[in-house]
Amino acid sequence: MRPEQEMYDLILQIAKKDERIRAVYINGSRANPNIKKDKYQDFDIVFVVTETDSFINDKGWIKLFGDIAMVQEPDSNDLAWGQKADYSRSYAWLILFKDGNRIDLTIQTKEVMGELYTIDSLTVPLLDKDNILPSIPQSNDKGYRIKKPTQAQYDGCCNEFWWCLNNVAKGIVRDQLSYAMRMYNEIVHVELDKMLEWHIGINTDFSVSVGMWGKYFKQYLSPDLYESYVNTYSNWENIWDAIFIACELFRIVSSEVGKHFGYVYNHSDDDNMMLYLDRMKNLENIEFSSLRRMK
Repeated sequence: MRPEQEMYDLILQIAKKDERIRAVYINGSRANPNIKKDKYQDFDIVFVVTETDSFINDKGWIKLFGDIAMVQEPDSNDLAWGQKADYSRSYAWLILFKDGNRIDLTIQTKEVMGELYTIDSLTVPLLDKDNILPSIPQSNDKGYRIKKPTQAQYDGCCNEFWWCLNNVAKGIVRDQLSYAMRMYNEIVHVELDKMLEWHIGINTDFSVSVGMWGKYFKQYLSPDLYESYVNTYSNWENIWDAIFIACELFRIVSSEVGKHFGYVYNHSDDDNMMLYLDRMKNLENIEFSSLRRMK
C-alpha cells in the first residue's frame, strides 16, 4: 500500500499539471484531527474544475492515480434509478486501487464549490491556483458531534423502537427471514444506536463524534454496555436472544437519558411490548414444534 505522503504528492502532481483543475481540498476522516489515523482511511478529494464534460467524456484519466481494482460512479448509479444528477455541476468516482488505497474523488465547478466548501467542518485546502477557496476555520469535527435530543426526538426514538418490534416478531413467527431481519437491523436497531449516541453525548458533554453509523461506539461505551451491544447483533438462529438483549440495553440507556434531560420514559410501551414479544416467542416455539412433529 502506497504511504499517505506518496498519495498526496501524486494527487497534487496531477492537479498542478492539469489546467482544468484550479483548486484541491480534502474532506472526511483524513481531515479530522481528533481521530486515530490508519492506512485504511479513504482520501476524500475534491477537484475544483473549469468544466466537467471533458473529465466525464474521457474517464481514462483516473488511471493516473494508480492500478485500479474497482470503480463506482454514484452519480451514474443515481441517474439510473431516476434520482437527480447534474453532471455539469459535479461528478464523483469512488476508486479502489490494487494496493489497497482508496480515493473518493469528486470534480465540481467553482459555483458548486462556493455552495459547499464552507458547510463541511472537516475540510482542509490542499491547492488553490487562483485564490478562489474561501477562508475557513481549522478543520474540526464540530459539525459531526452528537447533538442533544429534544423532548420530541427522545419520545419519537422510544416509540419507534418499541412499536416496530411488533413487526419484527410477526416476521419471525411467519418465518419471513428477510422482512424480520431488515425490520430489526434497519429500523429498530437504528433507534437503539440513537439512544446510545445520546448516552455517549451525556458522558462526553456532547463534545465528540461517534463516526458514521456509530463506528467508534467501542471507544466510548463502557465494556459491559459494549458487550451487550455486540450481542444485539444476530443471525436467524439467535434472533430472539438478540432482541431481548437489545430491549434490556435500550431500557437502561433510555431511562438514563430521559432522567438526565428531565424527559419521562414511557414504561407502559416498554412493559406492554415485552408481554407481546414473550407471547410471540412462545407462539413461534409452539408452531415450530408442531411443524417438526408433522414432518
